[in-house]
Amino acid sequence: MPTLRTLLAIPLAGSLCALGSLCLPSPPEPPDRPDPQVTALTRLVTEGAAPAAALLAENRTDPGSHTDPPSSTDSPSDTDSRPGTDSLSDTDSRPGMDSLSDTDSRSGTDSQARTGSASRTSSRFRTAGSGLGRADRFRAGSVTKSFVATVVLQLAAEGRLNLDDTVEQHLPGLIRGHGNDGRHLTLRSLLSHTSGLFPYTADTTVPVPLTPSAAVRIALAHSPGPLGTYAYSNTNYVVLGMVVQQVTGHSYAAEAERRIISPLRLTGTSFPGARTTLPSPHSRAYSADGRDVTDLDPRRAGAAGELVSTLADLNRFYAALLGGELLPAPQQRELLSTAATHGVYGLGIYPQRLSCGITVWGHNGHISGSLVHAAATVDGRHTVVFRINTDTLTDPSLELALLNTEFCPTPTP
Repeated sequence: MPTLRTLLAIPLAGSLCALGSLCLPSPPEPPDRPDPQVTALTRLVTEGAAPAAALLAENRTDPGSHTDPPSSTDSPSDTDSRPGTDSLSDTDSRPGMDSLSDTDSRSGTDSQARTGSASRTSSRFRTAGSGLGRADRFRAGSVTKSFVATVVLQLAAEGRLNLDDTVEQHLPGLIRGHGNDGRHLTLRSLLSHTSGLFPYTADTTVPVPLTPSAAVRIALAHSPGPLGTYAYSNTNYVVLGMVVQQVTGHSYAAEAERRIISPLRLTGTSFPGARTTLPSPHSRAYSADGRDVTDLDPRRAGAAGELVSTLADLNRFYAALLGGELLPAPQQRELLSTAATHGVYGLGIYPQRLSCGITVWGHNGHISGSLVHAAATVDGRHTVVFRINTDTLTDPSLELALLNTEFCPTPTP
Protein backbone atom coordinates (compact mmCIF):
# COMPACT_ATOMS: atom_id res chain seq x y z
CA MET A 1 0.00 0.00 0.00
CA PRO A 2 1.42 3.49 -0.86
CA THR A 3 2.63 5.48 2.10
CA LEU A 4 1.21 8.89 2.95
CA ARG A 5 4.46 10.52 1.76
CA THR A 6 4.14 8.79 -1.62
CA LEU A 7 0.52 9.88 -2.05
CA LEU A 8 1.41 13.49 -1.28
CA ALA A 9 4.31 13.40 -3.78
CA ILE A 10 2.17 12.32 -6.76
CA PRO A 11 0.41 15.67 -7.33
CA LEU A 12 3.74 17.50 -6.93
CA ALA A 13 5.36 15.30 -9.56
CA GLY A 14 2.46 15.95 -11.91
CA SER A 15 2.85 19.67 -11.46
CA LEU A 16 6.58 19.51 -12.21
CA CYS A 17 5.93 17.49 -15.38
CA ALA A 18 3.48 20.13 -16.53
CA LEU A 19 6.17 22.77 -16.12
CA GLY A 20 8.65 21.21 -18.52
CA SER A 21 11.75 19.09 -18.89
CA LEU A 22 11.86 17.16 -15.62
CA CYS A 23 9.66 14.45 -17.09
CA LEU A 24 11.29 14.06 -20.50
CA PRO A 25 11.92 10.40 -21.42
CA SER A 26 15.40 9.09 -20.58
CA PRO A 27 17.77 9.08 -23.56
CA PRO A 28 18.48 5.65 -25.00
CA GLU A 29 21.63 3.89 -23.81
CA PRO A 30 24.48 4.39 -26.30
CA PRO A 31 25.32 1.23 -28.20
CA ASP A 32 28.31 -0.71 -26.97
CA ARG A 33 31.39 0.08 -28.98
CA PRO A 34 34.05 -2.57 -29.46
CA ASP A 35 37.27 -1.88 -27.63
CA PRO A 36 39.76 -1.15 -30.45
CA GLN A 37 42.65 -2.60 -28.46
CA VAL A 38 40.73 -5.84 -27.96
CA THR A 39 39.89 -5.96 -31.65
CA ALA A 40 43.51 -5.39 -32.69
CA LEU A 41 44.77 -7.92 -30.16
CA THR A 42 42.17 -10.48 -31.25
CA ARG A 43 43.46 -10.22 -34.81
CA LEU A 44 46.80 -11.64 -33.63
CA VAL A 45 44.83 -14.78 -32.78
CA THR A 46 42.24 -14.94 -35.54
CA GLU A 47 44.40 -13.69 -38.43
CA GLY A 48 47.91 -14.21 -37.10
CA ALA A 49 47.25 -17.80 -35.98
CA ALA A 50 48.61 -17.26 -32.46
CA PRO A 51 47.20 -19.51 -29.71
CA ALA A 52 46.72 -16.51 -27.39
CA ALA A 53 47.77 -12.89 -27.00
CA ALA A 54 48.01 -10.41 -24.14
CA LEU A 55 48.59 -6.66 -23.89
CA LEU A 56 49.35 -4.20 -21.12
CA ALA A 57 49.31 -0.48 -21.92
CA GLU A 58 50.13 2.32 -19.51
CA ASN A 59 49.76 6.09 -19.65
CA ARG A 60 51.59 8.34 -17.23
CA THR A 61 50.30 11.91 -16.97
CA ASP A 62 50.97 14.89 -14.75
CA PRO A 63 48.30 15.64 -12.12
CA GLY A 64 45.47 17.63 -13.67
CA SER A 65 46.43 16.70 -17.20
CA HIS A 66 43.63 15.27 -19.33
CA THR A 67 45.54 14.55 -22.51
CA ASP A 68 48.31 12.24 -23.49
CA PRO A 69 51.70 13.95 -23.71
CA PRO A 70 52.98 14.76 -27.19
CA SER A 71 55.22 12.23 -28.86
CA SER A 72 58.41 13.14 -30.65
CA THR A 73 58.97 12.19 -34.26
CA ASP A 74 62.72 12.62 -33.92
CA SER A 75 64.72 10.17 -36.03
CA PRO A 76 61.65 8.56 -37.61
CA SER A 77 61.69 5.46 -39.74
CA ASP A 78 59.31 4.46 -42.49
CA THR A 79 55.97 3.11 -41.36
CA ASP A 80 56.78 -0.42 -42.46
CA SER A 81 60.41 -0.54 -41.41
CA ARG A 82 61.46 -2.79 -38.57
CA PRO A 83 64.68 -4.60 -37.69
CA GLY A 84 65.11 -8.09 -38.98
CA THR A 85 63.72 -10.75 -36.69
CA ASP A 86 65.95 -12.92 -34.56
CA SER A 87 66.78 -16.39 -35.73
CA LEU A 88 66.39 -17.71 -32.20
CA SER A 89 63.00 -19.26 -32.91
CA ASP A 90 61.50 -22.03 -35.02
CA THR A 91 59.56 -20.42 -37.88
CA ASP A 92 59.00 -23.35 -40.23
CA SER A 93 55.22 -23.64 -40.05
CA ARG A 94 52.22 -22.00 -38.50
CA PRO A 95 50.87 -23.10 -35.11
CA GLY A 96 47.60 -24.95 -34.82
CA MET A 97 44.42 -23.04 -34.00
CA ASP A 98 42.92 -25.59 -31.60
CA SER A 99 43.71 -23.54 -28.49
CA LEU A 100 41.84 -20.43 -29.62
CA SER A 101 39.04 -19.12 -27.48
CA ASP A 102 36.09 -16.98 -28.56
CA THR A 103 37.41 -14.00 -30.53
CA ASP A 104 35.68 -11.52 -28.21
CA SER A 105 37.42 -12.99 -25.19
CA ARG A 106 39.01 -10.44 -22.89
CA SER A 107 40.09 -10.19 -19.30
CA GLY A 108 41.49 -7.66 -16.94
CA THR A 109 40.09 -4.33 -15.84
CA ASP A 110 41.11 -0.73 -16.22
CA SER A 111 42.90 0.55 -13.17
CA GLN A 112 44.41 3.80 -12.07
CA ALA A 113 46.98 4.45 -9.37
CA ARG A 114 49.14 7.33 -8.29
CA THR A 115 52.88 6.87 -8.28
CA GLY A 116 54.16 9.45 -5.86
CA SER A 117 52.84 13.01 -6.27
CA ALA A 118 54.41 13.68 -9.65
CA SER A 119 52.37 11.53 -11.98
CA ARG A 120 49.33 9.36 -12.46
CA THR A 121 49.40 6.03 -14.25
CA SER A 122 46.43 4.37 -15.94
CA SER A 123 46.73 0.75 -17.07
CA ARG A 124 44.79 -1.46 -19.46
CA PHE A 125 45.26 -5.21 -19.60
CA ARG A 126 43.63 -7.21 -22.40
CA THR A 127 43.81 -10.79 -23.62
CA ALA A 128 42.63 -12.75 -26.65
CA GLY A 129 42.47 -16.50 -26.70
CA SER A 130 43.00 -18.12 -23.32
CA GLY A 131 45.70 -19.08 -20.88
CA LEU A 132 47.77 -15.89 -20.60
CA GLY A 133 47.85 -14.00 -17.31
CA ARG A 134 48.88 -10.47 -16.46
CA ALA A 135 51.64 -11.64 -14.08
CA ASP A 136 53.04 -14.34 -16.39
CA ARG A 137 56.78 -14.67 -16.79
CA PHE A 138 57.75 -15.22 -20.43
CA ARG A 139 60.84 -15.25 -22.61
CA ALA A 140 61.39 -11.76 -24.01
CA GLY A 141 63.96 -12.62 -26.72
CA SER A 142 65.74 -9.63 -28.20
CA VAL A 143 64.19 -7.17 -25.79
CA THR A 144 67.33 -8.28 -23.92
CA LYS A 145 69.31 -6.03 -26.28
CA SER A 146 67.77 -2.89 -24.79
CA PHE A 147 68.97 -3.96 -21.33
CA VAL A 148 72.49 -4.79 -22.52
CA ALA A 149 72.74 -1.53 -24.48
CA THR A 150 71.65 0.41 -21.39
CA VAL A 151 74.43 -1.20 -19.35
CA VAL A 152 77.02 -0.35 -22.03
CA LEU A 153 75.81 3.26 -22.21
CA GLN A 154 75.97 3.57 -18.42
CA LEU A 155 79.56 2.32 -18.50
CA ALA A 156 80.29 4.95 -21.16
CA ALA A 157 78.78 7.63 -18.92
CA GLU A 158 81.09 6.48 -16.13
CA GLY A 159 84.14 6.73 -18.41
CA ARG A 160 84.88 3.02 -18.15
CA LEU A 161 84.63 2.58 -21.91
CA ASN A 162 84.04 4.71 -24.99
CA LEU A 163 81.59 3.88 -27.75
CA ASP A 164 84.35 4.50 -30.26
CA ASP A 165 86.63 1.96 -28.60
CA THR A 166 87.43 -0.97 -30.86
CA VAL A 167 86.55 -4.52 -29.93
CA GLU A 168 90.26 -5.26 -30.10
CA GLN A 169 90.94 -2.82 -27.22
CA HIS A 170 88.72 -4.81 -24.89
CA LEU A 171 88.91 -8.33 -26.33
CA PRO A 172 92.27 -8.58 -28.09
CA GLY A 173 92.48 -11.28 -30.72
CA LEU A 174 88.81 -12.34 -30.41
CA ILE A 175 87.58 -11.14 -33.79
CA ARG A 176 89.86 -12.65 -36.43
CA GLY A 177 89.42 -14.80 -39.50
CA HIS A 178 87.62 -14.84 -42.85
CA GLY A 179 88.03 -11.10 -43.20
CA ASN A 180 86.75 -10.31 -39.71
CA ASP A 181 88.97 -7.90 -37.78
CA GLY A 182 88.16 -6.53 -34.32
CA ARG A 183 90.61 -3.68 -34.85
CA HIS A 184 88.09 -2.06 -37.19
CA LEU A 185 84.90 -2.72 -35.21
CA THR A 186 83.77 -0.19 -32.61
CA LEU A 187 81.39 -0.77 -29.73
CA ARG A 188 79.04 1.67 -31.43
CA SER A 189 78.98 -0.55 -34.53
CA LEU A 190 77.99 -3.51 -32.37
CA LEU A 191 75.23 -1.56 -30.63
CA SER A 192 73.80 -0.31 -33.94
CA HIS A 193 74.21 -3.57 -35.92
CA THR A 194 76.57 -1.95 -38.41
CA SER A 195 79.61 -4.16 -37.68
CA GLY A 196 78.98 -6.64 -40.48
CA LEU A 197 79.47 -9.63 -38.15
CA PHE A 198 77.62 -12.70 -39.40
CA PRO A 199 74.59 -13.64 -37.24
CA TYR A 200 75.58 -16.89 -35.57
CA THR A 201 71.92 -17.91 -35.25
CA ALA A 202 71.61 -17.98 -39.04
CA ASP A 203 73.98 -20.96 -39.33
CA THR A 204 71.80 -24.01 -38.76
CA THR A 205 74.45 -26.50 -39.92
CA VAL A 206 76.33 -26.49 -36.61
CA PRO A 207 75.37 -27.50 -33.06
CA VAL A 208 73.56 -24.83 -31.07
CA PRO A 209 76.22 -22.86 -29.17
CA LEU A 210 75.83 -22.65 -25.40
CA THR A 211 78.69 -20.24 -24.66
CA PRO A 212 79.52 -16.77 -26.02
CA SER A 213 82.86 -17.94 -27.38
CA ALA A 214 81.19 -20.80 -29.27
CA ALA A 215 78.67 -18.37 -30.78
CA VAL A 216 81.45 -16.03 -31.88
CA ARG A 217 83.41 -18.90 -33.45
CA ILE A 218 80.39 -19.79 -35.57
CA ALA A 219 80.09 -16.20 -36.74
CA LEU A 220 83.79 -15.93 -37.57
CA ALA A 221 83.57 -18.95 -39.85
CA HIS A 222 81.73 -16.63 -42.24
CA SER A 223 82.93 -13.56 -44.08
CA PRO A 224 81.50 -10.31 -42.69
CA GLY A 225 79.09 -8.02 -44.41
CA PRO A 226 80.06 -4.45 -45.27
CA LEU A 227 81.19 -2.42 -42.28
CA GLY A 228 78.91 0.56 -41.64
CA THR A 229 75.83 -0.96 -43.23
CA TYR A 230 72.90 -1.90 -41.02
CA ALA A 231 72.41 -5.67 -40.81
CA TYR A 232 70.74 -7.11 -37.72
CA SER A 233 72.98 -9.73 -36.06
CA ASN A 234 72.69 -11.43 -32.68
CA THR A 235 76.48 -11.84 -32.71
CA ASN A 236 76.88 -8.12 -32.01
CA TYR A 237 75.23 -8.37 -28.60
CA VAL A 238 76.96 -11.60 -27.64
CA VAL A 239 80.24 -9.71 -28.13
CA LEU A 240 78.90 -6.75 -26.13
CA GLY A 241 78.11 -9.12 -23.27
CA MET A 242 81.73 -10.23 -23.34
CA VAL A 243 82.88 -6.59 -23.30
CA VAL A 244 80.78 -5.88 -20.20
CA GLN A 245 82.38 -8.87 -18.49
CA GLN A 246 85.88 -7.65 -19.40
CA VAL A 247 85.26 -4.06 -18.26
CA THR A 248 83.43 -4.76 -15.00
CA GLY A 249 84.60 -8.21 -13.98
CA HIS A 250 80.93 -9.25 -13.77
CA SER A 251 78.56 -10.84 -16.26
CA TYR A 252 76.17 -8.67 -18.28
CA ALA A 253 73.36 -10.34 -16.31
CA ALA A 254 74.84 -9.33 -12.95
CA GLU A 255 75.41 -5.76 -14.16
CA ALA A 256 71.87 -5.49 -15.53
CA GLU A 257 70.51 -6.81 -12.24
CA ARG A 258 72.47 -4.25 -10.24
CA ARG A 259 71.95 -1.29 -12.54
CA ILE A 260 68.42 -1.80 -13.91
CA ILE A 261 66.40 -4.67 -12.47
CA SER A 262 66.96 -3.96 -8.79
CA PRO A 263 66.66 -0.13 -8.87
CA LEU A 264 63.45 -0.30 -10.93
CA ARG A 265 62.06 -3.15 -8.78
CA LEU A 266 61.43 -5.36 -11.79
CA THR A 267 60.47 -8.32 -9.63
CA GLY A 268 59.40 -10.54 -12.54
CA THR A 269 62.53 -9.99 -14.63
CA SER A 270 65.58 -12.24 -14.62
CA PHE A 271 68.44 -13.67 -16.63
CA PRO A 272 67.95 -17.43 -16.28
CA GLY A 273 71.45 -18.53 -17.28
CA ALA A 274 71.30 -22.31 -17.70
CA ARG A 275 67.86 -22.67 -16.09
CA THR A 276 65.57 -24.29 -18.66
CA THR A 277 62.28 -23.76 -16.82
CA LEU A 278 60.34 -20.52 -16.44
CA PRO A 279 59.62 -19.05 -12.99
CA SER A 280 56.03 -19.16 -11.80
CA PRO A 281 53.55 -17.96 -12.75
CA HIS A 282 53.88 -18.68 -16.43
CA SER A 283 51.80 -20.00 -19.31
CA ARG A 284 52.72 -22.57 -21.93
CA ALA A 285 54.74 -21.66 -25.03
CA TYR A 286 54.45 -23.26 -28.45
CA SER A 287 56.64 -23.48 -31.53
CA ALA A 288 55.29 -22.61 -34.96
CA ASP A 289 54.31 -26.25 -35.55
CA GLY A 290 52.44 -26.48 -32.25
CA ARG A 291 55.06 -28.24 -30.08
CA ASP A 292 55.31 -27.26 -26.42
CA VAL A 293 58.64 -25.42 -26.08
CA THR A 294 58.06 -23.83 -22.68
CA ASP A 295 61.31 -25.34 -21.40
CA LEU A 296 64.48 -24.53 -23.32
CA ASP A 297 68.14 -23.77 -22.70
CA PRO A 298 68.42 -19.96 -22.84
CA ARG A 299 72.21 -20.04 -23.12
CA ARG A 300 71.87 -20.28 -26.89
CA ALA A 301 70.46 -16.73 -26.83
CA GLY A 302 72.75 -15.23 -24.20
CA ALA A 303 73.20 -11.46 -24.26
CA ALA A 304 71.23 -11.37 -27.52
CA GLY A 305 67.99 -12.77 -26.11
CA GLU A 306 68.13 -14.53 -22.74
CA LEU A 307 65.80 -12.27 -20.72
CA VAL A 308 62.67 -13.46 -18.91
CA SER A 309 60.21 -10.73 -17.93
CA THR A 310 56.57 -9.67 -17.50
CA LEU A 311 54.29 -7.20 -19.25
CA ALA A 312 54.36 -4.79 -16.30
CA ASP A 313 58.14 -4.94 -15.89
CA LEU A 314 58.79 -4.19 -19.56
CA ASN A 315 56.38 -1.26 -19.45
CA ARG A 316 58.25 0.04 -16.42
CA PHE A 317 61.66 -0.48 -18.02
CA TYR A 318 60.89 1.36 -21.27
CA ALA A 319 59.10 4.15 -19.38
CA ALA A 320 62.24 4.61 -17.28
CA LEU A 321 64.63 4.30 -20.23
CA LEU A 322 62.78 6.75 -22.49
CA GLY A 323 61.94 8.97 -19.54
CA GLY A 324 65.60 9.61 -18.79
CA GLU A 325 65.78 7.71 -15.49
CA LEU A 326 68.58 5.36 -16.55
CA LEU A 327 70.94 7.45 -18.67
CA PRO A 328 72.45 10.95 -18.51
CA ALA A 329 71.49 13.32 -21.34
CA PRO A 330 74.56 12.67 -23.57
CA GLN A 331 74.02 8.90 -23.48
CA GLN A 332 70.28 9.39 -23.97
CA ARG A 333 71.07 11.18 -27.22
CA GLU A 334 73.34 8.32 -28.24
CA LEU A 335 70.57 5.83 -27.43
CA LEU A 336 68.18 7.53 -29.85
CA SER A 337 70.67 8.37 -32.60
CA THR A 338 69.85 6.54 -35.82
CA ALA A 339 72.31 8.41 -38.03
CA ALA A 340 74.45 5.32 -38.64
CA THR A 341 71.45 3.27 -39.79
CA HIS A 342 69.56 5.97 -41.69
CA GLY A 343 66.63 5.94 -39.30
CA VAL A 344 66.26 2.20 -38.82
CA TYR A 345 67.92 1.46 -35.46
CA GLY A 346 69.38 3.38 -32.51
CA LEU A 347 71.54 1.71 -29.86
CA GLY A 348 69.56 -1.27 -28.57
CA ILE A 349 66.26 0.40 -29.41
CA TYR A 350 64.55 1.36 -32.66
CA PRO A 351 61.94 3.82 -33.91
CA GLN A 352 58.73 3.17 -35.79
CA ARG A 353 56.73 5.94 -37.40
CA LEU A 354 53.02 5.21 -37.14
CA SER A 355 50.13 6.13 -39.43
CA CYS A 356 49.30 9.29 -37.47
CA GLY A 357 52.87 10.62 -37.64
CA ILE A 358 53.87 9.64 -34.09
CA THR A 359 57.19 7.83 -33.71
CA VAL A 360 57.42 5.22 -30.97
CA TRP A 361 60.57 3.56 -29.67
CA GLY A 362 61.16 0.06 -28.36
CA HIS A 363 62.15 -3.42 -29.43
CA ASN A 364 60.62 -6.73 -30.41
CA GLY A 365 61.71 -10.18 -29.37
CA HIS A 366 61.43 -13.59 -31.02
CA ILE A 367 62.53 -16.79 -29.33
CA SER A 368 61.07 -20.28 -29.47
CA GLY A 369 57.54 -20.12 -28.09
CA SER A 370 57.39 -16.36 -27.62
CA LEU A 371 56.96 -13.18 -29.62
CA VAL A 372 57.04 -9.87 -27.72
CA HIS A 373 56.82 -6.25 -28.81
CA ALA A 374 57.42 -3.24 -26.55
CA ALA A 375 56.93 0.36 -27.66
CA ALA A 376 56.81 3.77 -26.01
CA THR A 377 56.58 7.45 -26.84
CA VAL A 378 59.94 9.16 -26.76
CA ASP A 379 59.20 10.69 -23.34
CA GLY A 380 58.28 7.28 -21.90
CA ARG A 381 54.84 8.41 -20.73
CA HIS A 382 52.79 6.12 -22.96
CA THR A 383 53.97 2.50 -23.19
CA VAL A 384 52.57 -0.77 -24.45
CA VAL A 385 53.86 -4.32 -24.37
CA PHE A 386 52.08 -7.19 -26.09
CA ARG A 387 52.98 -10.82 -26.51
CA ILE A 388 51.83 -14.09 -28.02
CA ASN A 389 52.73 -17.56 -26.79
CA THR A 390 54.27 -18.73 -30.05
CA ASP A 391 57.14 -17.34 -32.08
CA THR A 392 55.55 -16.53 -35.44
CA LEU A 393 52.63 -14.52 -36.74
CA THR A 394 51.34 -15.59 -40.13
CA ASP A 395 50.78 -11.88 -40.85
CA PRO A 396 53.60 -9.79 -39.32
CA SER A 397 51.83 -6.54 -40.29
CA LEU A 398 49.43 -7.16 -37.41
CA GLU A 399 52.11 -5.98 -34.96
CA LEU A 400 52.21 -2.57 -36.61
CA ALA A 401 48.41 -2.49 -36.82
CA LEU A 402 48.19 -2.98 -33.07
CA LEU A 403 50.68 -0.16 -32.44
CA ASN A 404 48.66 2.13 -34.69
CA THR A 405 45.53 1.28 -32.73
CA GLU A 406 47.23 1.96 -29.39
CA PHE A 407 49.02 5.21 -30.23
CA CYS A 408 46.74 6.59 -32.99
CA PRO A 409 43.22 6.11 -31.60
CA THR A 410 40.27 7.01 -33.80
CA PRO A 411 38.67 10.25 -32.55
CA THR A 412 35.35 9.76 -30.79
CA PRO A 413 32.52 11.30 -32.88
